[in-house]
Formats: sequence, C-alpha cells, structure tokens
Amino acid sequence: MITDSFDEKSKPMISLKDVYGEQKHLTDICIITFSGLICKAILESHECEQIAEIGACNGNIPIYSFHDKGRVIAFYLSPIGSTIASQCLLEVNWLIGATKFVMFGSSGSLAYEKTANRFVIPTEAYRDEGMSYHYAPAGDYITVKNSSVVRAVFDEINVPYVEGKTWTTDAILRETSALTAKRRAEGCIAVEMEIAGVQAVCDFHGLNLYTFIVTGDVLSDDSYCLGSISDANHNIDKFQLALEIASRI
Repeated sequence: MITDSFDEKSKPMISLKDVYGEQKHLTDICIITFSGLICKAILESHECEQIAEIGACNGNIPIYSFHDKGRVIAFYLSPIGSTIASQCLLEVNWLIGATKFVMFGSSGSLAYEKTANRFVIPTEAYRDEGMSYHYAPAGDYITVKNSSVVRAVFDEINVPYVEGKTWTTDAILRETSALTAKRRAEGCIAVEMEIAGVQAVCDFHGLNLYTFIVTGDVLSDDSYCLGSISDANHNIDKFQLALEIASRI
C-alpha cells in the first residue's frame, strides 16, 4: 500500500531556509482566504501593505498585512487544494513568522438539513488526500484540534453554526455516490479540499489552525445541486468572522 511508504520521521532534503534565507518574524496571526473577491475587498477596505510573497514559477503569491485593534494581521489568497494550500501555509510561516492561521472557505453539504444557514466548524477531517500522510501516521481521520476555540468565539458573538466531521478530497470529480454515502454514514456533514492536509502540517510543525467553512453546493443521496455556491465562496461575512477569531487568539 502507498500509505506504508510515507515517511513523516526522517529529515527532509530541502528546507525553506535554502529557498528564502533566515526565517522572518513580522506578525503572529495570518488569515487565509480562497476567494479572490474577498481578497480584493480586504485590499479595498483596509490600509494594507505587502510584506512578503511566496515565490513560484507560475506566479508569486503576495502576502499583505493591515492593523486591527492594535495588532498586525497578515492575509493572503491561497491556491485551492490540500497539497498547495498546506505548502503555502508553511512558506508563509517562514516568510513572516505567523504561527496562528485562521482559514475559511466553502464546501459541499452532505447534510443539508444540518448545514443550511449555518457556518460549519469541522471537528475531524477524513484524509482522502495525499499531503497529510507525509506529516502524520496513516489513519482515516485527523482531529481539528482548535474547533473548541472557534466554537467559543461563535457562541460569544451568537453566530449560528453546526459542528461535525468533514471529508477532505483532492478529487472533486470523483466524489461518487458510493463514497458520498459512506462518508455521510460516518457522520461527515461537508466535503472540502484542504482541511486534513493543512491540519496535519500545522500539527507537525507546532502551528495552530482555526478553521470554519460554509456550505454552498449540495450532494444528496442521488443528485447534485449547485445551490448557493457563489455566496458560499465569496460572502465577506466570513472575513469578519475570521477577524473576530483573530482578535481572541
């Protein structure tokens, strides 16, 4: 089995110091968004400055910061998918020193009656991707360890939410009816593309992830519906909630 060949213990051959030089320490908190429209809205509504950038041959990713309640908050637009989102987080940690990451995004609902008109706080993520196996021993689920922190913030500000397991997969077009039914039977209420890998990377390096999602499209027993996917992707309310979390961690 391929899971028997992963190695999360040996020393890596390449380090970020080789690529970027010494680690920087500019701020401790960083917000991750997957929406280009939300990123644009932040740049327009806040006095932002670019403080670093992730280097890539297909285009660099700028990292910005702004001041909020006396604190410097960084943010960037992450690529979509477990592997690249996790790698970008590691590079951001090296480039600016952030150790607390507030990540929000959209997802597909596996239990519409539970997730409709509510934010979803993931408690565990099914590891149907590759990145997490490089950073944690093989297993079905990974615990989203700071879910209780997000829950406490949402309770404090009276935000509607539901907690539950999510299904992290890199193969969006292979979310088959059989697999969807299996994940739902295990208690998964949403399907997304990043959380398992990002959580494993954070655990491995002693970083903290605070994550929540919104469901848009719906995967029912025998059909698929786009639902409110655009709103789930781009609603600026998620950024405001991320700021509330950032102000309390």
